[in-house]
Amino acid sequence: MPSSVRNSLVWIFEAFERDSTFIRKRMFGCDAAYIDGMLCLVAADREKPWNGLLVCTSQERHAALVAEMPVLQPHPVLGKWLYVAQENADFETVAEQLTALVLARDSRIGVEPAPRKARKAHRGGTTNA
Repeated sequence: MPSSVRNSLVWIFEAFERDSTFIRKRMFGCDAAYIDGMLCLVAADREKPWNGLLVCTSQERHAALVAEMPVLQPHPVLGKWLYVAQENADFETVAEQLTALVLARDSRIGVEPAPRKARKAHRGGTTNA
């Protein structure tokens, strides 16, 4: 059943809509943007610390991105990714900078999504008596 809760931050992904490789998926109650099959950004519109924009990247790339955008910090729960809180005064500017980097295919942003585990077949059947 689809969620009826609307994420107020999906406007961030409007810049991707003309990109033929863009896919938007729900993830952990948030919205994720994939470009070229890579998980790039997650817009989280929930309670702290899930209220802002997560940048999907590797820890090796943190320093370079933080040097360019000092408001980015490791996410308090998912420290492997960077984060800017929605309450930050520079949130909209940073979101626009990040979408521009994603569209430019900046190699510092984007991670291969983990392969989905196969679901086990449901074994609950009916018995014939």
